[in-house]
Amino acid sequence: MNALPAEAAAASPDRLRITEIFLSLQGEARSIGWPTVFVRLTGCPLRCQYCDTAYAFHGGEWHQIDDILEEVAGHGARHVCVTGGEPLSQKRCIGLLQRLCDAGYEVSLETSGAIDISQVDTRVSRILDIKTPGSMEVHRNLWSNLPLLTPHDQVKFVICSREDYDWAKGVVAEHGLTAVCDVLFSPSFTQIKPSDLADWIVADKLPVRFQLQLHKILWNDEPGR
Repeated sequence: MNALPAEAAAASPDRLRITEIFLSLQGEARSIGWPTVFVRLTGCPLRCQYCDTAYAFHGGEWHQIDDILEEVAGHGARHVCVTGGEPLSQKRCIGLLQRLCDAGYEVSLETSGAIDISQVDTRVSRILDIKTPGSMEVHRNLWSNLPLLTPHDQVKFVICSREDYDWAKGVVAEHGLTAVCDVLFSPSFTQIKPSDLADWIVADKLPVRFQLQLHKILWNDEPGR
């Protein structure tokens, strides 16, 4: 995939700034374990204290959407995940998602929950973060996104402490989220023991899916994996 010269990128209405495109295993959410092409867009307006992709905040290179589709096709996988950063911080991400769906891929979007998801193609499985107090970005949650969720979507909480767990449990109950879509609880990798979170969920008989990030277990946050 060839990057566009800066002046050509600025003039093009059909390009995105990309940090990386790579083939790996999906490490979390409903499609965990499937070979998946990840399209990581550059840029994010949030600064969650546990972020593991801060390298995608800046830099990247401009690429035409046609070229992105060509590189994705070259990996030969059925699943594609558009991620970041925060992919929706680039408005043309909406067009990329539609093009991927039109091409017949199983498409997921990992989004922070801070940007409106109403324009995202309904064929996309939207994996929506709800930021806990421990993330340091709880004030960025766009609560108007929640009524837009469908059974095709997923909601994810990254839990940093017992206080985060209790807060998240309250949000799930208040908004009836488990009746709408899959709800995922994941331990913040270095802040709580996974077994503690698992014990809390079991003790409360909470109807959420506990998850560990498979890619961290296999490759310890190595970029491009």
